[in-house]
Amino acid sequence: MDRIARIKEILKDSPDDSFLKHALALEYIKLNNDTDARQLFEELLSHEPGYVGSYYHLGKLLERVGETEQAISVYQKGIEMAKTAKEKHAMNELLAALDDLI
Repeated sequence: MDRIARIKEILKDSPDDSFLKHALALEYIKLNNDTDARQLFEELLSHEPGYVGSYYHLGKLLERVGETEQAISVYQKGIEMAKTAKEKHAMNELLAALDDLI
């Protein structure tokens, strides 16, 4: 069974598991399946906006598909969430990504 199939199987028992959704989205990115990855990141962040690691990856995905304004917005939201959570490493990564973009 491949990684995507395994993650999907586990998600059946834990459909709201943010870690699993994040992991599945990353697997989709590896396959250049930005549509499914984006859907998962957006779903994850709408249910758990404090899952700061997903902001970086969603922002990079949006950059890649040419949605610069949306990427900026995602980075800014992620920076605020990282500040709130006192996650300096994530905040610095998001700040660097935003700085590179603008």
